Amino acid sequence: MENKIIYDSSIDQGLIKSMKVAVIGFGSQGHAHSLNLHESGVDITVGLREDSESFKRAQDMGLQVANLEDATKYADVVMLLLPDQIMADVYNDQIASHIKEGATLLFAHGFNIHFNEIVPREDLSVAMVAPKGPGHLLRRTYSEGSGMPCLVAVHKDASGTTENLAMSYASAIGGGRAGILRTTFKEETETDLFGEQVVLCGGLTELIRNGFETLIEAGYQPESAYFETLHEVKLIVDLMYEGGFEWMRHSISDTAEYGDFSRGSRIITSETKKEMKKVLEEIQSGAFAKEWMSQAREGSPFLNEKRAEASKHQLEEVGKGLREMMPFLNAKDVKKDK
Repeated sequence: MENKIIYDSSIDQGLIKSMKVAVIGFGSQGHAHSLNLHESGVDITVGLREDSESFKRAQDMGLQVANLEDATKYADVVMLLLPDQIMADVYNDQIASHIKEGATLLFAHGFNIHFNEIVPREDLSVAMVAPKGPGHLLRRTYSEGSGMPCLVAVHKDASGTTENLAMSYASAIGGGRAGILRTTFKEETETDLFGEQVVLCGGLTELIRNGFETLIEAGYQPESAYFETLHEVKLIVDLMYEGGFEWMRHSISDTAEYGDFSRGSRIITSETKKEMKKVLEEIQSGAFAKEWMSQAREGSPFLNEKRAEASKHQLEEVGKGLREMMPFLNAKDVKKDK
């Protein structure tokens, strides 16, 4: 696989503009893809259940909207932007039989293909266009004239032009402005799950929660503990984002930098790394996917229990009060996109 960054200058955006595209779903990613494609001049229809809360919302945004069957059967390209846990059921029950012969099926995450939850027909081309960030940022960066980096992968090239088409789609949502990197469904899926579980979500939230609790148990004010273990995380992460660890360390005090080097490895130890490898093995073997899909089909009891438990934690209660004092944060009520 040639490992280089591809930009708009090397992409024919006219390829996706010559086709009819159906975007299935209108959540975080769905709304961003749909609006960006539409404003790039692509013939796009949003596919939704007619009783969906999003049906009228998408229409009010100036988009063409149809039920799942009608959106699918006329499309040359079908992008599935549904939650991982329901995507296969919706695809198999309401979409698969309506996709026309020789069409291209796109995904923004490789989960359902890599773990064989979805097995497309032999005549279909299958590829992935994965923006590296949440939908609202994909939309915002496009609107501002910049863009968001994207990953592109080809699972099956039945047409012979699948990668070019995927690149064209990625360009039309703004990916070619920031850069597009080739990958595989396996690499994207496994690294994405690992990053979420070990660092970005699971690892970070556990680190913050335990740090907060340690300060509270030592008798410090909850507000001080919140600022030091959660609020300031963004300041540090922004510095890393801008220039890596080196820029972050250049920007903080010498005292902080010394504490970083001398104490950090006592928190994240060789034992922690061993556990990371176990988590990766569970992802690679398919054990995590099997566990999650089984949970989802039972109504996600573990997830619901943990959501309720976490929402009552002192960290959340203190944070809500402090964030009300910071209107510049523009905090919103928690509500999952459907």
